[in-house]
Amino acid sequence: MSPAEAQEVKNLLLHNDPTYRELAERHHQLDDQLHQFTDRPYLTNTEQVEEVTLKKLKLAVKDQMERIAREYVTAHGRAS
Repeated sequence: MSPAEAQEVKNLLLHNDPTYRELAERHHQLDDQLHQFTDRPYLTNTEQVEEVTLKKLKLAVKDQMERIAREYVTAHGRAS
């Protein structure tokens, strides 16, 4: 699948799949939280742990989104 087709599937899922949309919103929220840490010149030990935890959560959400997209493509062939 080309990058354009993959983006088409993601856009379709954003509009038609509430679970995918919720995951996308959660991914965006986690990204916003992570940016708060990257703007700081120094992180405390607690903040470092929180940053790593947020990164892992964000990756897990992205993996769920990718799984939904793959399942959609398997079931429907491609975006329709």
